[in-house]
Formats: sequence, C-alpha cells, structure tokens
Amino acid sequence: MSIVHSDGLGQFQQDIAAPHASRVDTKWVQEHSSDFRHFHWPPKATEMNIIEVIRDALLHAVEKRSPPPRTPMDLLTALQDS
Repeated sequence: MSIVHSDGLGQFQQDIAAPHASRVDTKWVQEHSSDFRHFHWPPKATEMNIIEVIRDALLHAVEKRSPPPRTPMDLLTALQDS
C-alpha cells in the first residue's frame, strides 16, 4: 500500500464475509492495519454500489460531529475531513 499510495491516502476495501477472507489474509490485514485506512464493506451486502456505502459512512461521520455543520461550507468541510 505504501508503494502504490505513497501519499498515505490509499484505502483497502474488504467485505468481511467469511468465504472471502482466508486466515493468512486476515492475519496480514491485522498486522499491517496501521499502514493504511481500512474501509469495511458490510458482509453479504445487498447493495454492491460503492457510492451508497460511502454515502452512508459519510452521513454517519457527519452526524457524529459536534457541533453539527450549520452552513453549506461547514458541511463541505465536514465531508472533506471525513
């Protein structure tokens, strides 16, 4: 990941469904999790459109902010931070 995304902005996307994760893979991800951001895809997700999953993750992150965004510019900043 550090070679491909030397800027540190790479994300590893993995659905955590058991049939898609070997023990070797799971161990490697755990050992190297500090090297990249890990985007957890819900197991057995019926919606395979990445946009919907990302939208939900951003919505959840923005809803947790305190204070909540009050202006469009605050919202843009919150989304970029998330």
